[in-house]
Amino acid sequence: MLRKTRTASQLQDEVSRRIHRAPEVVEDGVKIRVPRPQSQEPDASGCNWTMKHFGNAIGFERVVNDALKAVQKEYDLSESDDTKDLNSLFGDFPKS
Repeated sequence: MLRKTRTASQLQDEVSRRIHRAPEVVEDGVKIRVPRPQSQEPDASGCNWTMKHFGNAIGFERVVNDALKAVQKEYDLSESDDTKDLNSLFGDFPKS
């Protein structure tokens, strides 16, 4: 299946939406923090991004994993400026 391309913000929003509509998450009223996607070399399935370190997710690991895997099957991370990781927030430092 050909994946659609989305920005990091769009992927983050989609994973969050799927997690927070899961019945057990709705029932418990928990708010799970969804991290920004990080680009990676395509894995065995061809996915070029991943997410790590979800916040407040203890007890909801299955829901988080299911949502993440479903979105990874459908979408690739675009190569736009929106994909810069947080460590490069201020750009590259000048070489001395």
